[in-house]
Amino acid sequence: MGNGDIRVRGLAARAGGWSARHRWAAVGIWVLFVVLAMGLGSAAGRVDVKDSDQLKGETHTAARIIEDAGIDEPAGETVLIQARGAGLKATDAEFRDAVGAVVRAVEGTGRVTEVTSPYDTKTISKDGRSALVQFDMRGESDTAGERVEPVLKAVEGVQRDHEALRIEEIGGASMMKTFDDAFGDDFKKAEYSAVPVALGILLIAFGALVAALLPVLLAITAIMATMGLMGLVSHVMPMGETANSVMLLVGLAVGVDYCLFYLRREREEREAGRDAQTALRIAAATSGRAIVVSGVTVCVAMAGMLFTGLAEFEAMGLASLMVVAVAMVGSVTVLPALLSLLGERVEKGRLPFLRRRKRGGGQDSRFWTAVLRRVLAKPVIAVVVAAGALLAIAAPALGMKTQQLTLDQEFGDSLPIVQTYNRLNDAFPGGSEPAEVVVRADDINAPEVKSALADFRDRAISSGASRGPVEIKLHDAQNVAFVYVPLVGGSDQDKAGASLDTLRDEVRPATLGKVDGVEAPITGQVAGSKDFNDQLAGAVVPVFAFVVVFAFALMLLSFRSLTIAVTSIVLNLLSVGAAYGILVAVFQHGWGASLVGAEGVGAIITWLPLFLFVILFGLSMDYHVFVVSRIREARLRGLATKDAIRHGVVTTAGVVTSAAVIMVAVFAIFGTLSMQSMKQMGVGLAAAVLIDATIIRGVLLPAVMALLGERNWYLPKWLHRLPDLTHDETPQAVTGPAARDDQGEPLKV
Repeated sequence: MGNGDIRVRGLAARAGGWSARHRWAAVGIWVLFVVLAMGLGSAAGRVDVKDSDQLKGETHTAARIIEDAGIDEPAGETVLIQARGAGLKATDAEFRDAVGAVVRAVEGTGRVTEVTSPYDTKTISKDGRSALVQFDMRGESDTAGERVEPVLKAVEGVQRDHEALRIEEIGGASMMKTFDDAFGDDFKKAEYSAVPVALGILLIAFGALVAALLPVLLAITAIMATMGLMGLVSHVMPMGETANSVMLLVGLAVGVDYCLFYLRREREEREAGRDAQTALRIAAATSGRAIVVSGVTVCVAMAGMLFTGLAEFEAMGLASLMVVAVAMVGSVTVLPALLSLLGERVEKGRLPFLRRRKRGGGQDSRFWTAVLRRVLAKPVIAVVVAAGALLAIAAPALGMKTQQLTLDQEFGDSLPIVQTYNRLNDAFPGGSEPAEVVVRADDINAPEVKSALADFRDRAISSGASRGPVEIKLHDAQNVAFVYVPLVGGSDQDKAGASLDTLRDEVRPATLGKVDGVEAPITGQVAGSKDFNDQLAGAVVPVFAFVVVFAFALMLLSFRSLTIAVTSIVLNLLSVGAAYGILVAVFQHGWGASLVGAEGVGAIITWLPLFLFVILFGLSMDYHVFVVSRIREARLRGLATKDAIRHGVVTTAGVVTSAAVIMVAVFAIFGTLSMQSMKQMGVGLAAAVLIDATIIRGVLLPAVMALLGERNWYLPKWLHRLPDLTHDETPQAVTGPAARDDQGEPLKV
């Protein structure tokens, strides 16, 4: 059999072979797919998640009532008027003049409605030093931030005329504008800078512009195609802006990684003296197969988010699943075609200051060779030290506390509006984020309903859940009423949550709950956070079970080894646990938080632990499958298990390091954002990938496999009937006879 005359089995190998033979057709089909996906997605438009679909429970019921009634809740704004020092009181003439000036100023903009004076609504603090002027923005609440600037300027004008008072505005519209101004470009810069960062690292890794551009090009086209597919799929499962950002992150990470694995192997085979066609086919049979196994495993992990029942999570999971699938297909089809078309031109644009690797040499990492020598010499010590270190890092996770971050936790004191938020909560506990009771009745003006509403208002205060004032707003035409209840506890989520429980479990059943035909779900920021936590807690076990069981099954079928499947799951869980520990230590306890420009906020944002588990469990399989595949390949070639481990880890060290550096750099960009939730996500992802690519794959995996020896390839006889998804994936399998054992039988692992 000649050097170029080879036959290999397996989906990836056949796909790569076909693409290399029909390269223009493969490239054309890929371009057509991307263009069609984008065009159809654009034509179909995108359906975003509705507020009523965001959560289940009472928050969902309240949103559905509002939606069914056709009520567009305006963006509410509040002006805090507060004496500086212990001087003026709300009863003083100067204070009254300031209140009147604020009312006239905001009304004069023509942008507001329903302006109320604190002297009418009794929104004056107990110490008499603070008062609230409240009003609604005209127009849709979603775009109120674009129209609030004239109102803010009007309030600033009143402030200049009353230096003895502090006059500040806060509300949905003003916060929206402030955050858009402060952080709107922040996210765009992070997303746009991810691609140049990845390209720069690839330039260093490959030393040639064309070779570095290929992975980035494939990742970008996969992301573009997925954006179009998201538009089509959104008509069945609505999408959201968060899903866009997550899809971009995951798509860039796996798209670049898959191409990196494939391209590195093709170059390695050519440097070993094989011709272009043989090198491509070997890369397809080896790295191509690893990409398919990894991609399917990542897709399964992402599918776990579909079991949460949370619309945003489902959107993120489906978007991530699609981009991984698209990137995987592109890597095993269009990439071989492009490499076949380019040939030696893949080395074009070589950077003069980076020396080209010598043929057949320079592939092994000196650093990891030295590490492996010590690890394999004393594997027991390596396992104890590495596992002990990871367990110690993971230990803080046992005390993890999750909650929706309040405004001051999310942004610290970096914005003036945060200080206003804190002052408002100090003067009017819970006033900035009141509970909202949405009451629907057959006749909202019926005597028994009005009596129940009044009774609810009184009992909300007498029960200790609120200090008032409790505001009731009627919508007669829709037979709906909104009751706004400032919760005792304010920005303290635990205390505010206890006040909410009092309203739901005691006050409501004793008042509104006694009137037939009345619905009264309680929503608001605190209620939404509680409902989200409750629903997420119920989803943890099903999601964890689904991801772990299916990942185990895929590893078992792909490597036909019970041992490999078990160790894969255990090592991945250890990696995720270490990431949790770092998150809790840095962001909950504040240990070393200043090193990453963060601060200890006492909690981890609610959605992050489950999100990290799914993302990390999927992405860590990239490295694991790639390294174990190379070890298995060397074992099939006839090497002893310990030698195969050494060969597999050392020869993959370069590509795993490059891939990890790209992921860490991209995720770390999000760790530089000002929002604590984004910092938590970026630091958690970056730390986990770094641990995974170093301690797990470079120390713990080889040490565990060295201890297990031939037991690595153990498969009980009763499992032999399982489908065989392994293939003859070694260079010898395509260029010569298979390795044989001492009895002359083909070696099976």
